[in-house]
Amino acid sequence: MFDLANSAMHVLAQLSEAAPAVQSGATEAAGLAVSAAPAVAGAGTTAADVAQGGMLHFISQSDIVGKTLFGILVLMSVVSWYLICVKSFMNMRVQLRSNKFLREFWAASSLEQVENEIATHGASEPFAHLASHAIHARNHHAKYGALKLEEKGSTSAFITRTIRKVIDEETARLENGLTVLASIGSTAPFVGLFGTVWGVYHALIGIGLSDGVTVNRIAGPVGEALIMTGLGLAVAIPAVLAYNGFVRGNRVYLARLDAFAHDLFTFLSTGQQVHESSGKARRVTIATSKGE
Repeated sequence: MFDLANSAMHVLAQLSEAAPAVQSGATEAAGLAVSAAPAVAGAGTTAADVAQGGMLHFISQSDIVGKTLFGILVLMSVVSWYLICVKSFMNMRVQLRSNKFLREFWAASSLEQVENEIATHGASEPFAHLASHAIHARNHHAKYGALKLEEKGSTSAFITRTIRKVIDEETARLENGLTVLASIGSTAPFVGLFGTVWGVYHALIGIGLSDGVTVNRIAGPVGEALIMTGLGLAVAIPAVLAYNGFVRGNRVYLARLDAFAHDLFTFLSTGQQVHESSGKARRVTIATSKGE
């Protein structure tokens, strides 16, 4: 009986000694689990930041080269949209004023009436500018003759040179800003591609210096770097489309201006009478004169 009680006391003592060890082991396991949780969460931090932070996260994490390229793309976008808005408004205004002047010009009874209208309202668009200079050139050459070297030749030749000069000036004015749009449309994708290459290069360096390589560690930096390519395309596409639209619009407008210049030259050099037919097509009747 005494031996049985002694054995029971011995077992209880062993159990009491094992309990703190088990408790400390549980505490250590819990601590390891807690410390491992941030590490596991940290493994996917980059991908989560890309998904949530997006472009702002990329800008904040990039170096001076990446920030400079991003600033260049933003500047390109601002300049291209400024040119698109300004040139669209100006072209629309010029079209309306040109249509109004052409209606008034072909409805006028004489060149004196056209001159009075231009003197009153001013030459605010290419057609009025061309008519004003051509009429002034004819009157000046007929009154004073060839006073300077640029005025040598017949009246028709002097009017032709004046008309050609005005058309060249208006062509240059219409094409103002198109070179910038074309440059932005052609270089913006390459700027974005350079930013992507630079970002991927630094991402691979960071991955190589890290202890372990996971999908999250690769996808995050590479996804951030690809943002630059998307930005480059977003800047280039509107610039290219606007450039093509402006070039076509200028080509059509200059064709109309060239046709008007031909009719105006014929009228000034031959004394023709011009009539409107159905408000659209013109019928030109050339009045013959002596010496022609």
